[in-house]
Amino acid sequence: MNPFLERSWSDTHTRLIGYISDALASVGLPDGLRARAEEHLVVEEAEQPRQTTHGDVAVVAAWRHGDPPPWPAPPMTGGSVTVAEPELVTRESEIERWVEIRTADGRLVTVIEVLSPTNKSGAGRDRYLKKRQTCQHGGVNVVEIDLLRGGARTVAAESGAPTGATRYTICVFRAAESFRYEVYHWGLRERIPAFAVPLRADDADVPLDLQPLIDRAYELGYYWQDRHDPARLDPPLDEAEAEFALGRLREAGLVDAEARR
Repeated sequence: MNPFLERSWSDTHTRLIGYISDALASVGLPDGLRARAEEHLVVEEAEQPRQTTHGDVAVVAAWRHGDPPPWPAPPMTGGSVTVAEPELVTRESEIERWVEIRTADGRLVTVIEVLSPTNKSGAGRDRYLKKRQTCQHGGVNVVEIDLLRGGARTVAAESGAPTGATRYTICVFRAAESFRYEVYHWGLRERIPAFAVPLRADDADVPLDLQPLIDRAYELGYYWQDRHDPARLDPPLDEAEAEFALGRLREAGLVDAEARR
């Protein structure tokens, strides 16, 4: 895994969602299934109900005669204008993206979630956990991909420990085998494992290899042109992993041969 992609995760996340959809289609889904990238725009305001809306396309109807009619304000009293003090309300917005595999008639079969920082903290984490629970209870396969070092542990299950301080995790829930999870984990020095994506109970799994998709995001996002300094990563790498990252950067010619951690 490339930890430097975390610095621009919003763009990387968007790219990965599209790449995953393409990768699933290219390996050949069974008849009647298709992979689709989905997104919601979530807006939260203090002391107001949460509002969720699709954020794909907004269509605004024009006024029937071209221009709206005038709406005269009541006349001001006095000769000066006093600006009112606003009530300050906290507002947060987040684009949530994921991949869905559905049947031709729209039945949801599998959800693939690439976790974002919002999924791993605060209200966003609570919202994500509820969504996952709804999918699992509804008989939907859930694939969780955590490529971020920061935030709370959020995937449904973890197992074992990789070499080194950094842990990345893929967790697969099969609706047909709901008594267990399939967990993949690896560290900073290891290749991302290819894994099996479950579909309908009578379908063969399809493979998903994330490593070339991550590499593609790094290349086509031109992130290799950014400044690479292991010491500036947040959260920081431990000493051994920082030295490993610096060595890989030297090999690729992305930092000076004399650069030190």
